[in-house]
Amino acid sequence: MIDDEGNQIGVLETSAALAFAQERDLDLVEVAPEARPPVCRVLDYSKYKYEQAQKLKQARKHQQQITIREIKFRPKIAQHDYDTKKHHVERFLLHKDKVKVTIMFRGREVTHPERGVAILDRLAEELSELGVVEQRPLQEGRNMTMMMAPSKAVLAGRVDVGEISNGEVPDGAHIGDVASAAIESPAGGAPTAGEDEQPVMAEASPEDGADASTGTAVS
Repeated sequence: MIDDEGNQIGVLETSAALAFAQERDLDLVEVAPEARPPVCRVLDYSKYKYEQAQKLKQARKHQQQITIREIKFRPKIAQHDYDTKKHHVERFLLHKDKVKVTIMFRGREVTHPERGVAILDRLAEELSELGVVEQRPLQEGRNMTMMMAPSKAVLAGRVDVGEISNGEVPDGAHIGDVASAAIESPAGGAPTAGEDEQPVMAEASPEDGADASTGTAVS
């Protein structure tokens, strides 16, 4: 038995240990039931429970809960929609969430995986200040996915949110095929004139039509 000051009293009969605790208006608590003989401590059980609850609360406070969001692109996405979705990815990363970026291929589009790679590489380059690529573009069936995680600067709170783009189309931007522009210009320049792909509209956030439970935007 261990007394309320942490001193070892020795091996006592249960009745003697209870009497010892009662004399001090304290409780006898078994702290190591598997030991032979079992180990008991004399303490204020209510105070002990409170301290344990506080320790658990502090431990949870220091735990970082990771949320994985998902946003979907099409290989023939228009510039305006690309900028809108990119803005959603920025917001997720700034909230310190991981983002799973998916390129959805339909029909014969799957025979041109380089279009999906071009979009994902461009996105990763443009958001390099906010996120790091945790998983490079990987194609599975008709989907190609890339996983992004918040950068160390975001996690440390060193990113100035005011400098982040607001998802608007820059002056002179063209509603065209983002993948073609990225392939032709690896630096991610604006699409060339003459392209007239129709925009593929899709929202990415719960308040804008996304699935609130999963954070998945459905095109």
